[in-house]
Amino acid sequence: MSAVFDVTLEHHLAARARLELLFDPGTFRPIRTAVGDGVLSGSGRVQGRPVVAWAQDGSFKGGSLGSAGGETIARTIERADALGVPVVGFPHSGGARLQEGVAALTAYARIFRAQSIATVPMISVVSGPCAGGAAYSPALGDFVIMTAEAYMFLTGPKIIERVTREVISSEDLGGQKVHGANGVAQLLARDDVHAAELTRQLLTYLPDRVGGQGAPLVPPADAPDEDPGDVLPESPRQVYDVRLIAERLLDRGGFLEIAPKWARNLVVGFGRIEGRSVGVIANQAKHLGGCLDAAAAEKGAWFVELCDRFGIPLVVLSDTPGFLPGAKQEAAAVLRHGASLLRAFGAATVPRVTVTLRQAYGGAHIVMNSRDLGATLTLAWPEARIGVMGARQAVELVRRREIAAGADAVALADAYEAEHLPVRVAAAAGFVDEVVAPSETRDRIAHVLHMAKA
Repeated sequence: MSAVFDVTLEHHLAARARLELLFDPGTFRPIRTAVGDGVLSGSGRVQGRPVVAWAQDGSFKGGSLGSAGGETIARTIERADALGVPVVGFPHSGGARLQEGVAALTAYARIFRAQSIATVPMISVVSGPCAGGAAYSPALGDFVIMTAEAYMFLTGPKIIERVTREVISSEDLGGQKVHGANGVAQLLARDDVHAAELTRQLLTYLPDRVGGQGAPLVPPADAPDEDPGDVLPESPRQVYDVRLIAERLLDRGGFLEIAPKWARNLVVGFGRIEGRSVGVIANQAKHLGGCLDAAAAEKGAWFVELCDRFGIPLVVLSDTPGFLPGAKQEAAAVLRHGASLLRAFGAATVPRVTVTLRQAYGGAHIVMNSRDLGATLTLAWPEARIGVMGARQAVELVRRREIAAGADAVALADAYEAEHLPVRVAAAAGFVDEVVAPSETRDRIAHVLHMAKA
C-alpha cells in the first residue's frame, strides 16, 4: 500500500467520520457512493430529525472539485430542498480542479445556484482549507461553523505574494479569528467534535423550511428563577452583560449566541420561550456603551432577515444611547447599514417584541424595532429613558445661550430629563405599549407569541 494511498484513505475516513459525528448513531445512509470523486453524501437523523449532508475528502486530487463531485453536492442540496429538510455541508477543498477547466467552474455554478434557490436551512462546517469557489459556497448558506484548523479565502497566500508581494499566512489571511470578527463565520469550534455539537445544537432552533414549516417541537420549560432586572447596575452609567438578561428570559436560561466576535456591541442569538424558538437581538452595554455602528447595523440586518425568512419570532432588548458618531462611521457607510437594519425590521412579518431596558435615544430608538417600525408589542422597564437624545446633549443644543451666560448645565440637564425622558412620558403618548416590571417581561412576551401562533 503506497504512502499516497494511506493519506487518501485517512482523509476519506475523516470525511465519513465528520458525517457520523453529525448524525445520530447508526442512522447515516450514503447515496451516490459509486460516483465518488472525493465527495461523500447521504442522509440520516439528528436528534431524531431527518437531515441531509455531504462532505469532501480533502486529499482526493488535492482536494479539488471536479464536475462529478460538484454534481453530487448540487444534487444533495436539491434533494434536501425537495424533501424539505436541513442540509449540512463539510467543504474541504482548494477550489476548482484545474485539469477539468471550465467543467469544474460549471460544477461550482450549479452548486451556487442550488444554494441560492434552496428554501431549507443550510449549514457549512469548515474544518480545513477552503479556497476559491469552495470559500464562496459556505458564505452562500445560512450559517458557517469554523474549527481552529480551518481557513477560507478566495486567493491563497502564494498567489497574493506573487501578485502583490504581500507575505501573509493562511491563518492571518482567512483563519478562524479573521472570519469570526468579520461575520463570515457565525460559530467557532475547537475541533470536529465541537463543530458537530454546535451544528446539532443549532439545528434544534431552526425549522425545516422557509416560513417556519417543520419547526422542532421542544417541551416548554421554565426560565431561571431570577429577576432579569437584577442584572442592571444601580448607576445608568455602569455597564453590564445583556446576555445575562436574555438568559433570565429564556427557557432553562439556554441561549446560543451567534457571531459573538463580530460587532460585539450587538448581541444576537437563539433561545426558547415556552418551547418556541426565538431570535434575540440586544444592545451590549459592555462594548461601545451599547452604541450602534455600521458593523452592528449590518449584523442586526442579517440576523433579522434570517429570522424572518425562517419564521422565527424576535425579542429585541433595547438599551442604546444612539449611533456612534464620527468620520470613520460615515466612511464605513453607517447610513447604508443603518438603513438595512431599518428595512429588515420594517419589512419583517414575524412577531417581534421590543423591551427597552434602560435607555433608547434618537435614530437608535427607531432602528431597534420601535412601535411605528412595526413592532408587535413594545414594552419598557419602569426606569427606562426614551427621547431624541440624552439630557446633557439636548440642553447643550437648546439651552446653549443660557449655559454660555453662566447657567448651571447640570441643573438644566436634570430638569430636561425629568420632563421629557421618563418612559411614562412616551407611554402616556402611546409610543410604548406598556411599562412592565422586569419580572413580568417573560410572561408578556410569551403571551404575545402564543396569541400570534394561535
